[in-house]
Amino acid sequence: MPEPETPLCERPWENVERMLGVDDALERILSAFAPLDAVEVPLLEALGQVLAEAIVADEDVPPFRNSAMDGYAVRAADTAGASVEHPIHLRVTGETPAGSPLQRTVAPGCAVRIMTGAAMPDGADAVVRFEETDEPERPVVGDLNRESPSMVGVTRPAKPWDNVRPAGEDVRRGALVLPTGTRLRPAEIGLLAALNRPTVTVHRRPRVGILSTGDEIVDLGPPLSRGQIRNSNSYTVAAMVQRLGGKPSLLGVARDSVGALRAKLAEGWNADLIVTSGGVSLGDYDVVKDVLQAEGEIAIWQVRMKPGKPLAFGHVRGTPLLGLPGNPVAAAVSFEQFGRPALLKMLGRQDWAIPTVEATVAERLDNRGQRRHFVRVALEYDGASYVARSAGEQGAGVLTSLVRSDGLLVVPEHLEVVEPGTRLPVQMVDWGL
Repeated sequence: MPEPETPLCERPWENVERMLGVDDALERILSAFAPLDAVEVPLLEALGQVLAEAIVADEDVPPFRNSAMDGYAVRAADTAGASVEHPIHLRVTGETPAGSPLQRTVAPGCAVRIMTGAAMPDGADAVVRFEETDEPERPVVGDLNRESPSMVGVTRPAKPWDNVRPAGEDVRRGALVLPTGTRLRPAEIGLLAALNRPTVTVHRRPRVGILSTGDEIVDLGPPLSRGQIRNSNSYTVAAMVQRLGGKPSLLGVARDSVGALRAKLAEGWNADLIVTSGGVSLGDYDVVKDVLQAEGEIAIWQVRMKPGKPLAFGHVRGTPLLGLPGNPVAAAVSFEQFGRPALLKMLGRQDWAIPTVEATVAERLDNRGQRRHFVRVALEYDGASYVARSAGEQGAGVLTSLVRSDGLLVVPEHLEVVEPGTRLPVQMVDWGL
């Protein structure tokens, strides 16, 4: 169900016109980031990272002409007119398994038994598959206790280069294979291995210090006392950072005092980004904003979004800092909108936008407040399109509805009521990573 909300006329403290738009906030945040410096890493460690160098092939792939099938290497002209009724018989002069260093030659009227991936013999320009011969039984290549067939009948004519992979079929020596800025997926990792690249130069992974604030926050382990809550925010944000390819570092919990907060922040100065949660709203004990503004250049914003209105961003002692709201879902949604693209930009990625699908809303939703509303929804596919339904209570502290959701339905600021049947985008936050 939609979260109850006080009408604007009854909230004199909230001036929507003075709030910062989501897109404006994102633009300001992203302007502070750039791709991180390049590092050379072992190939498998580069999965998901972005190339900081152009990859030019220094050899052909494959490096030699080879067979694409198990069969017989032949001269295509020798098989002209072959048929099942009138096979053309060729003399078998040897065999070539994959990896064999032997250099065979196919003379006119002859054939060499060959396995997939084996180097093509000189003189041969085609491979006839076993299925296109009269070989009664396929002897096992390498079996020393069997005799190789001395003759083979070809039952189908071959064309030049049938079932033959030329050298450089995949990659030509000197070709630009992967440009700078390419994200390395498993396919790119395999191609780099084919090019004999045991290491690769990529933009390094961002180091992110994560800090929760508040006297009521207790880390994992000790039992809770009355009035205390568990530190879920640090772990949610850390998991998001790790999922995106960053290196999270948990800085713990800072109490609501200037000294405690300054001490915890000092542990994160070597990070590329510090992310805090809590302490950036209008509460009397929200000292985070005061300390941050005293230690560096920090702007405290009210962003026109729900959940996640309070947000802080700036630099403390030269380190970028993103201050998220304290409510767990508000912190998670805010990080997806602002922390995620900042991390991707540091990684060298160009595709910062969250992948979306369009869905039909199945129920009436209220959006009073003129804010961009990110509604947790479960998706169904009705055979033609996606249908979005509320994943549960939409309160900013209800993590279970975030767990049950498939994505975030984006309700635009101007739309006060979403009627059933309305088509809207859904951010698929787990896609494209």
